[in-house]
Amino acid sequence: MSSADLVRAALELRSAVAPLAFSAPVAHVYNPLDYAWPVHQAYLERFGSGRKRVVLVGMNPGPYGMMQVGVPFGEVAAVRDWMLLTGTVTPPAQMHPKRPIEGFACQRSEVSGRRLWGWAAARFGSAAEFFGECFVLNYCPLAFLGETGRNLTPDKLPAAEIAPLMMACDRHLAAALAALEPQWVLGIGGYARERIEQVLGPAPVARIGQILHPSPASPAANRGWAAAVDRRLAELGVFG
Repeated sequence: MSSADLVRAALELRSAVAPLAFSAPVAHVYNPLDYAWPVHQAYLERFGSGRKRVVLVGMNPGPYGMMQVGVPFGEVAAVRDWMLLTGTVTPPAQMHPKRPIEGFACQRSEVSGRRLWGWAAARFGSAAEFFGECFVLNYCPLAFLGETGRNLTPDKLPAAEIAPLMMACDRHLAAALAALEPQWVLGIGGYARERIEQVLGPAPVARIGQILHPSPASPAANRGWAAAVDRRLAELGVFG
């Protein structure tokens, strides 16, 4: 499949979520498919071609990763130095003062992204080798911040407001998986696995699994995320 299918699906998702509105506790909504689109498009076009054996799916953007540069789990150093991606990031007009969008100038580290892409680099070596077999998506493209700047994940938002967002995200995930044709689809955490199961239905065309989320909020991840993921992948037989 062509990466053009992924680009088209992402553009449709961007259009679908644009008119959505969210009330308290959400104070700010960031959509990197808007302001960081050039980098996201470059990610899809460079690494999204061809069938992937494994697709990993996260929940939504983190404040120092995809929120900054538009790449899932987008630790700036990994995106710039390992993936060798560039592109213009134009900060949105409305930003939380504690969560400015600085693009590739962001000096803060996205711990989840550093763990994920660090593991990929250690296990596969080059980005070309990793993306030859694997791809990483986020289920939801939007980041939600409370009044204090605290990150709010989609599963914590009111069901009535999140329903149209989930419909759009489900359609996008289905389209992306149809384009990538994976043998395995792995949720990075339980929420992502649940959405994968919902989208693929009772007779999935790929095997579904779950790996530990690399968030520093997870005590298990802090005890050695990469080793835990390698053990889980071995148990599932993903790379066996």
